[in-house]
Amino acid sequence: MSILSVRDVVKDFSGHRALDRVSMEVPRTSIYGLLGPNGAGKTTLLRIINQITAPDEGSIFFEGRPIGRDDTARIGYLPEERGLYKKMKVGEQAMYLARLKGMSKQDAGRKLKTLSLIHISEPTRPY
Repeated sequence: MSILSVRDVVKDFSGHRALDRVSMEVPRTSIYGLLGPNGAGKTTLLRIINQITAPDEGSIFFEGRPIGRDDTARIGYLPEERGLYKKMKVGEQAMYLARLKGMSKQDAGRKLKTLSLIHISEPTRPY
């Protein structure tokens, strides 16, 4: 079973079709990327998956059921580069984003250590 299924998604903007019956499956435990030129619809699709905007047609499923707000809280989404702080260490950035998603500092630290991504230390400056 896929963790994310996109089925026949269509999105139009002022007479321009940004997405034309896009379908895809994201397998569990995978890291997935969207590649394409400017205007290909990558950001539009990510905004639809994260329920920032709605599709004109089609469906998004998370773990086999229609995607909901509780599901989007489990999806990491960082649009472009605007959300990164250049002077913040990777571990601090991950902790900050986890906290923005509603995780406690303890839960975020535990989860990040479990993922073996980083060694978390106290930030050197307040957020």
